[in-house]
Amino acid sequence: MKTTRLVLTLGAIALVTACRRESADAYGNFEATEVTVAAEASGRVLRLDADEGTRVEAHAVVGVIDTTALVLQRAELVARREAARARTREVDANAAALETQRDIAERELERTRRLLAAQAATAQQGDRAERDVRVLRDQLQGARATRSTIGREVAAIDAQLATLEDRIRRSRIVAPGAGTVLAQYAEAGEFVQVGTPLFKMASLDTLILRAYLSGAQLAQVALGQELVVRVDAGGDTLRTVPGRVTWIAPAAEFTPTPIQTREERTVQVYAVKLAVPNVDGRLRIGMPAEVTLAGAGAAGK
Repeated sequence: MKTTRLVLTLGAIALVTACRRESADAYGNFEATEVTVAAEASGRVLRLDADEGTRVEAHAVVGVIDTTALVLQRAELVARREAARARTREVDANAAALETQRDIAERELERTRRLLAAQAATAQQGDRAERDVRVLRDQLQGARATRSTIGREVAAIDAQLATLEDRIRRSRIVAPGAGTVLAQYAEAGEFVQVGTPLFKMASLDTLILRAYLSGAQLAQVALGQELVVRVDAGGDTLRTVPGRVTWIAPAAEFTPTPIQTREERTVQVYAVKLAVPNVDGRLRIGMPAEVTLAGAGAAGK
């Protein structure tokens, strides 16, 4: 019985050692698209919920920059707009009254002209009727000009309000997408200017493995193909995860320094990117990994 256990143990050790020593076809490190979120407004940071390691949802409001001054300016502009609109209503009412008076005056002028033609009215009466019509027409034209001026004033105030609303909206610190906060650069209470970095984040659900293949190996790889990726699993073991080829470099380059040996300095390779699902969250940015081309298309756990 002891002999059987010893044989099984030795067999398992040999299997693990063989897996560990199995040569890889390419090496690389995991990376992610990192986004630095900067302030879009100037002011004091009232709140910033972006601690390192915090997961945020897409378009979530994670902080606020003080907008007190902007809100006061908006209230002032709203009051000015309401006053202008009230003046517009007064001018419209006055114009309507002038139109009525003009219509009456024009009818009176026509009647006076008929009377003049019949020699039943004096020239003075005719002059007075013409004068009344001209005055009312001028007054109505002035009212319409005033209405137009007030309308332009209201339009200008609306434009200023739209600008203020945009500035207030930009005072909200919003996550551009779903991801994890990698670093926080500002704290609540600090004064920031437009463009000040606030925090850095990245989506860690799927990481990108940048690896390098020789020209001969490149012939075995195509976009969309699944390859076997191996990462450290602790101790002397490796675990495999699937990786899908999403990008292949159009031109060769010399072996990058981080993975370069003395003998490889003059070797030209092709960079490839593999999208690797980070289902359990154990993959990390910068973690090394290796790629095998044998059995491409499937990867087991």
